[in-house]
Amino acid sequence: MRRRVVLGVDVGTTATKTTAFATDGTALAGSSHPYPLDVARPGRAEQDPRLVLDAVLRTVRATASRCREQGHEVTGIAVSTAMHGLCALDAQDRPTTPIVTWADVRARPQADAIRDADPGVHDRTGTPVHPMSPLAKLAWFREEEPAVFAAAARWVGVKELVLHALTGRWALDASVASGTGLWNATTRDWDAGALRLAGVDAGRLAPVVATTAVLGGLTAHTASVVALPADTPVVAGAGDGPLANVGVGALRPGLAACSIGTSGALRLTVDRPGVDPRRRLFSYVLDDDRWVTGGAISNGGSVLRWVGEALAPDLGTGAEEALLALAATAPAGSDGLVLLPSLLAERAPTWRGDARGAYVGLTARHGRAHLVRAAVEGVCLQLALVLASLREAGHAVDELRATGGFARSPFWRQLLADVLGLPVGFPEQHDGSALGAAVVGMHALGLVDGTDDLAGRLAMTETRVPDPDAAARYAALLPVFAGLQDALEPGLRDLRRLSGEA
Repeated sequence: MRRRVVLGVDVGTTATKTTAFATDGTALAGSSHPYPLDVARPGRAEQDPRLVLDAVLRTVRATASRCREQGHEVTGIAVSTAMHGLCALDAQDRPTTPIVTWADVRARPQADAIRDADPGVHDRTGTPVHPMSPLAKLAWFREEEPAVFAAAARWVGVKELVLHALTGRWALDASVASGTGLWNATTRDWDAGALRLAGVDAGRLAPVVATTAVLGGLTAHTASVVALPADTPVVAGAGDGPLANVGVGALRPGLAACSIGTSGALRLTVDRPGVDPRRRLFSYVLDDDRWVTGGAISNGGSVLRWVGEALAPDLGTGAEEALLALAATAPAGSDGLVLLPSLLAERAPTWRGDARGAYVGLTARHGRAHLVRAAVEGVCLQLALVLASLREAGHAVDELRATGGFARSPFWRQLLADVLGLPVGFPEQHDGSALGAAVVGMHALGLVDGTDDLAGRLAMTETRVPDPDAAARYAALLPVFAGLQDALEPGLRDLRRLSGEA
């Protein structure tokens, strides 16, 4: 049966996935292509923009080709990207730096200085003052690489690069803009105070458009590369986090969305911008009338990959399934062993750009299964701290829906429900951000009545309910886990100094 489809392009930290969705949310074809995250230097986490754009074009072409083979019509493309990236361009729009990603923490001193100089910038922009933000990254370039900073004709992130590659237009959607630390949530324009702190003017940034903006068709070159008609419309889309809420249908009060990919996040859709008075949460645009509030953690599936490489190299590459099976043999709570999983520093709810990880409670009776389980538990416990922050900020959360690569593991599904103490629903489609982008695209192109139209019809293939005994154990462990982060900070600070880190 011939169907009209929209391609949801999800540009992530280590791969781009493009999926073709029918107007009922069914995934009909897809393609994924990886690229490296360069973390060779301490504190740095960069992408090669050429490799990222090549992955976008490869996956769009492959997915469109499969749609043609199945007899489907590609009626549009909509884009989801990771947030907080920054790249300098010269006067010919050529990159002069790598993409500095959300995981890069080199701008820690600049973030600290900005927080001291203007703590209210978090409240005005909704973006925590942290090395992840383009605000702090711009200040770093201004201070540490002044020649690069002065020569940059334009500063862009992943979204702007992708939209330009597809359409030839420079544009940034309001969702990703709201995560730069430079965009005012109230005025919905660039924040004058933040621009002063960054040392840039709005003319060096891309124009901001609505998440549902239709930017036009493909350039002639791109159309030939991806083998689609040049008049195929491209919709701006939003950030990957807000779009994940759409992709799992987490749009009503009390229903939160959780995703665990390379990193992780827990978010709630709300009808007005707002910031936790204790500044533990972000507030990002979803569309013209809604926002998402919550927190992202820097360490998700990356922790499991590290465990595999460091503790179980004998299992080979791609050994996640074997690692999780091993973790399942250890008891809940890992017999008193905890991993603070801050391998890539940390974001919510502490926003510590200088955080480090640590195993705590290690004894001779702990084996490899305990070490692996404690690592996965640490990721879930960090998300539990975000959930607690949402509740303490006055938001009710009574149900969760989750997506991401982790959701393919029955063990990790149950663990998340146990640690959060909530029922967790899992949709059939694990790539929530790609589906969210496609739904926004369908709405923009008039194929569905609104984002809620499809979201309300998404069925959960499984709902995991917390095991009472395990949930009680994790509830008792959570304050210990939180307290360890504060207690170890002085020692970890000394270790950073001794290792030569700033």
